[in-house]
Amino acid sequence: MIRDPSVIDAHHHLWDPATADYPWMTDDLAAIRRRFDTDDLAPLLAAAGVDATVLIQTRSSVAETEEFLAVADTSPFVAGVAGWLDLTDAGISDAIARLRSLTGGERLVGIRHQVHDEPDPDWLRRPDVRRGVAAVGSAGLVYDLLVRTRELPAALDLARDLAAVPFMIDHLAKPPIRDGTLGPWADAVAPFGELPNVSAKVSGLLTEADWARWTVDDLVPPIRHALDVFGPERLLFGSDWPVSLLAAPYERVVAATIEALDRAGLAASDRAAVMGLNAARVYRLA
Repeated sequence: MIRDPSVIDAHHHLWDPATADYPWMTDDLAAIRRRFDTDDLAPLLAAAGVDATVLIQTRSSVAETEEFLAVADTSPFVAGVAGWLDLTDAGISDAIARLRSLTGGERLVGIRHQVHDEPDPDWLRRPDVRRGVAAVGSAGLVYDLLVRTRELPAALDLARDLAAVPFMIDHLAKPPIRDGTLGPWADAVAPFGELPNVSAKVSGLLTEADWARWTVDDLVPPIRHALDVFGPERLLFGSDWPVSLLAAPYERVVAATIEALDRAGLAASDRAAVMGLNAARVYRLA
């Protein structure tokens, strides 16, 4: 039974390298280059006290999005799917409608593209991309921003200009925790605090730190900055499983995130919002 308030993991993946190509899955990631499915995740959620999840795209593939919607339809804990569509497609509104007509289509809550892999740091400034993002918002979906510091200026302009679109910055825009040069990242993130249509996920931080030597102390500075910028009402917890396995088991990711949030100054009264309520509200989870 789902608890109230529920704990929601707002960012995880599934994949199978035996049946699809994942260009980002380099040799450095050999430890996670295998199939991960809901049967792997379900017992981890139960052990960590997580009630529901949002399943996030991993490749530029409409077929993957269709598969994820079907998975959500048969997996009670998958409350939402942020999939992929070609933002430059002039028929993107029809494409969204088609996805919603599929089995599990009511679980479609967002669209994402791996922007930080685009050669052009101004990719989000392209008129055809902006038109597509506007269509995502008009359809009542969240647009997930997968960006690093390099792409944040273009993302900021986009979010300012499309104020009616709800945006989600994944992984706090991947602060460079490992090398400790947080200044440029912090400066680029700060202006988003003025935009009420932008939220951010406290996710994927362990793998931005040293995988073998990270401590909770490493996570505190970027999380403290995120709390200052977004406040507890616009931050969401996410595990980034199974990428997170490079640094820690699932339960440890959840526990470390909660501990880092506490050390960064999150009030106990706001924990339920960050750990679930915000995800339910922003993604409009049933």
